[in-house]
Amino acid sequence: MRKSHFLTCAAIVAGFALGFGTRAYTFERHPEMVAAERALGNALGHLEHGAHDFGGHRVKAVQLTKEAIGEVQESYKFEK
Repeated sequence: MRKSHFLTCAAIVAGFALGFGTRAYTFERHPEMVAAERALGNALGHLEHGAHDFGGHRVKAVQLTKEAIGEVQESYKFEK
């Protein structure tokens, strides 16, 4: 009886440990930066499918948005 009780408790503890370990591994460390990168990607898609040139401003906005996405991606290298 004691052996099965011990094994049950050990299984529960192992389950919690693995659960918390998985949560820590998959936890998004910088959710605001990730959200910003997604928003910039969405904006880039809209800009690239624009119907008019708007005097070159749309093209410039596409270029700057791509640079902004690159900067966000570069910022992940400084994550500590």
